[in-house]
Amino acid sequence: GGEGGAGDLGGGRRSWREGTGGAGMVSVELQSGELSMGQFAVEVGVSRPGGGPVERVRALVDTGATHSTFPAAMMFQLNVRPAETRWYSLGDGREVEYYYGIANLEIEGRTVPCPVTFGAEEQYLLGATTLECFELMVDPIGYELVPRKLRTGPV
Repeated sequence: GGEGGAGDLGGGRRSWREGTGGAGMVSVELQSGELSMGQFAVEVGVSRPGGGPVERVRALVDTGATHSTFPAAMMFQLNVRPAETRWYSLGDGREVEYYYGIANLEIEGRTVPCPVTFGAEEQYLLGATTLECFELMVDPIGYELVPRKLRTGPV
């Protein structure tokens, strides 16, 4: 295992690869003054499937992000392994390739395996699929995560 780092794929595309550098593990504590209106962060525990050390971080809730994203270096340090690479569209229109895998995420005492993206250093995002996995939704007035009513088809 090693640390993740950026590898340029050409044409402005970036990929996160094991063993190509990186600055090691960094936990970021987001202060409320650093967030824009309508943004909030939550505490998330991150670990590998099957158990192991849990790294507790604060992640920005980003419903525009498909998957939760954590620094590649942290993911490799926790022994979370990528399953494959996937292409993602960024808000500015660029296309980037990131490692994709499954990690155990813990929110408010519940632990659920969730899809994750191995991102840049200090990139801590809680994405839409994690909210779905945890059956949570965003309360835009209270700036918090709240349980959502589960629905199914007719029986």
